[in-house]
Amino acid sequence: MAITMISTFCNRALEVLQIEAEAVRQLAQYINADFEQACQLLFHSKGKVIVMGMGKSGHIANKISATLASTGTPAFFVHPAEASHGDLGMLTAGDIVLAISNSGETAEILTILPVIKRLGITLISMSGNPASTLAKLSDVHLCVRVEQEACPLGLAPTASTTATLAMGDALAVALLDARGFSADDFALSHPGGSLGRKLLLRLSDVMHKDSQVPIVRRHATIKEALLEISEKGLGMTAVVNDDQSLAGIFTDGDLRRILDLKLDIHSTAIEQVMTTPCTTANADMLAGEALKIMQQKKINGLLIIDQNRTPVGAMNMHDLLRAGVL
Repeated sequence: MAITMISTFCNRALEVLQIEAEAVRQLAQYINADFEQACQLLFHSKGKVIVMGMGKSGHIANKISATLASTGTPAFFVHPAEASHGDLGMLTAGDIVLAISNSGETAEILTILPVIKRLGITLISMSGNPASTLAKLSDVHLCVRVEQEACPLGLAPTASTTATLAMGDALAVALLDARGFSADDFALSHPGGSLGRKLLLRLSDVMHKDSQVPIVRRHATIKEALLEISEKGLGMTAVVNDDQSLAGIFTDGDLRRILDLKLDIHSTAIEQVMTTPCTTANADMLAGEALKIMQQKKINGLLIIDQNRTPVGAMNMHDLLRAGVL
């Protein structure tokens, strides 16, 4: 009985995914002149994009507005019912309204259309019905019609909301690309969380500096290098020339590799067993970029050097973990 029940759940879930995937695939036919016109209007707009929707369409509208705002197109969500009671005051000349309604007949949206028209504000709509009142009154209509909802009753918005969300993403990414929106631009609107730290933090923010940087001269003994590694606690030490320029690096991994050589750690110079050349970075490098390099090269530590190749910092994976980058 339990196995049959699980099979029923999985089969239904697969049907849902197939229906919704097909709904998104069918949107390709609506990437046409209307979509191009909508993008042109949004791209050249000097104002904001006000996204509206009721019910489930409202939740989708909220997400679309957030995606637009975070990718270079100033946008925010306004609830249509609240708009009728004062929030239309947020609209100014030059703004564009993006109204979302699957039926195209949502009363709360239709109620405020005369005011939007009177203000001379451009109206772009998304609906599943090109013959609807909303579509006819819009300057541009984007069709998001689906053949069927994933809900077997045909009542709960499922495939239709997925298609609408996908069309919103298509708009946002097309505009992002047209604006030349970069990772640095993206970082400015995402300063919080792991994403923001990866995009904004630089090695100068997380590296060990000054006396915390493990350094020994190339003529130092292995024992002296081990004492420096132990004292600074980074699992490595920079090895420098007499002019303080970087000569190489000695790590815990190097120590394990030389154990079988039976070297005298009290007399053998570190330059004989150090790794050279070694991977380095500059202080202005993004922490996320440094993480990628360390993962690609399968190393746990990184030395930061200046223009004279003098070590000015050091860091390891634990530092990135503490900073929230990893």
